[in-house]
Amino acid sequence: MATLPSTHCCHTYSPLPPSSSSSSSSSSSSVSYLPSYSSAHGRLQRIAVPSTPKRFVLAKVSLQSQSVSEKNAVHMQDGPVAPVVNPIENETPFKKLKDGLFSAPSSKESKDITGFNVNENESTVSITVVGASGDLAKKKIFPALFALYYEGCLPEHFTIYGYARSKMTDTELRDMVSKTLTCRIDKRENCGEKMEQFLQRCFYHSGQYDSQEDFAKLDKKLKEHEGGRVPHRLFYLSIPPNIFIDAVRCASSSASSGNGWTRVIVEKPFGRDSESSAALTKALKQYLEEDQIFRIDHYLGKELVENLSVLRFSNLIFEPLWSRQYIRNVQLIFSEDFGTEGRGGYFDNYGIIRDIMQNHLLQILALFAMETPVSLDAEDIRNEKVKVLRSMRPLQLENVVTGQYKSHVRGGITYPAYTDDKTVPKDSLTPTFAAAALFIDNARWDGVPFLMKAGKALHNKRAEIRVQFRHVPGNLYNRNIGTDLDRATNELVIRVQPDEAILLKINNKVPGLGMRLDRSNLNLHYAARYSKEIPDAYERLLLDAIEGERRLFIRSDELDAAWALFTPLLKEIEEKKIIPEYYPYGSRGPVGAHYLAARYKVRWGDVGVEQ
Repeated sequence: MATLPSTHCCHTYSPLPPSSSSSSSSSSSSVSYLPSYSSAHGRLQRIAVPSTPKRFVLAKVSLQSQSVSEKNAVHMQDGPVAPVVNPIENETPFKKLKDGLFSAPSSKESKDITGFNVNENESTVSITVVGASGDLAKKKIFPALFALYYEGCLPEHFTIYGYARSKMTDTELRDMVSKTLTCRIDKRENCGEKMEQFLQRCFYHSGQYDSQEDFAKLDKKLKEHEGGRVPHRLFYLSIPPNIFIDAVRCASSSASSGNGWTRVIVEKPFGRDSESSAALTKALKQYLEEDQIFRIDHYLGKELVENLSVLRFSNLIFEPLWSRQYIRNVQLIFSEDFGTEGRGGYFDNYGIIRDIMQNHLLQILALFAMETPVSLDAEDIRNEKVKVLRSMRPLQLENVVTGQYKSHVRGGITYPAYTDDKTVPKDSLTPTFAAAALFIDNARWDGVPFLMKAGKALHNKRAEIRVQFRHVPGNLYNRNIGTDLDRATNELVIRVQPDEAILLKINNKVPGLGMRLDRSNLNLHYAARYSKEIPDAYERLLLDAIEGERRLFIRSDELDAAWALFTPLLKEIEEKKIIPEYYPYGSRGPVGAHYLAARYKVRWGDVGVEQ
């Protein structure tokens, strides 16, 4: 994906206009479009200039769908939008750029001059948050959209609509949304002014999720805001999965774009097993094409997860080591220091394996273990991820440990058990913790255990990838290291959250006259190295969906392969009513997880090791 200079946060492309046909009137001047980066505004602008050699023309096309011609363009907000103009004699394109002569006339002026409505050649994006009154919309989606607006990453013409069953006015929606908006720590200029401008673009429509009539009314309102421009529409389904299909059916038939693209972001869970996932995909495809469906896993939008391929494929020191020859094991660790706390009703229907392991951790594993893709194109990357998933052994119950947190008193405070949650059945066996050993049966990773661990109500909050390398054969310094070879093992730690960092643990001589070895960290701490605030994952994924970039979204065959690994295990756990191992709230989890790791001669990297 092409990027702008480092002073700007977003990667935005302007679609090319259609080239003049040979049958065009001889009086029409040939005009090309050049990208121009404005340091004053940090914007990529589309500027019309007389024809230039094709090598100078911006070739990356975005915001397109199968039903949209290349004439549709998204112009950056606050940037001047240029109508097609005839070249002026003795005036070079560079002089025009310098003098800034490309201010756009109003729609009325353009119509008077050209005889047609210039809006027909412009485009607009309408973003509808379905389920706008829910926590996800309030805490993540609206704040992410505002952050994109604040950074200048949204198109010039855009509208945001909240859609839910709750009765609410536009003003009430804006009041609700305003409470969750914040500006960048490192960039607070005009924060209040920007918030007000953003909120004026937010509207609300109340309706039922299964009512075509209500979606038709939404369509009418959207058209009023689109103002005759080419309409592109993005629907974010922030609703329970049991009403996905109703909402998609109604939106597709009554509120989709007539001559622009229509895209739908679908939140997890994508079913409970292979069968329900396949049924959901089949139902979605009755109304949408695969390239209109954006299955979001917000962990793929995390900065350190997106950096995985950069770390591996752009650094010569890592790629040769990325195989069974040098890597002893890989650990993917996810822990939260709180329980379900009122969310138990939802969680009890899925459990930690479906909620975290089958999607977040497995997606990270696929990115980590994939072969070098042909290119950075979305399909090339997703093809390699699917190959990894299809090469993995189905999980066996003997390679899995499950647990559930119990009540615990610490520091005079009583912490509740999972089953103390009023929304959870008292006899629930749903695991709140799971550890598993997975294997990839291919030439690169044969025999290397990939250990996953995920749990709630543990001693800390973290998400990280730990790569433990093999011991040095015939190590000259074994006498100095001692018997605990694990502590002398080189380890690469990619801390996804919190306090993002990349650490490489090495053995080093302690300064002095003696020969004493110490384990030290080569530490890339993001907060210390980069002054810029790290964007939230939802910002990146929403921007990608608007631009049509599918690299970080899950394809249907990826989903099928992921469920094929976990479905047999999940059915066996539920049919045999496997009792989870109980662990105290705030502990390190079940003891069985350590026995599982020891079976493969592995020690969990997050236990008893300095961070």
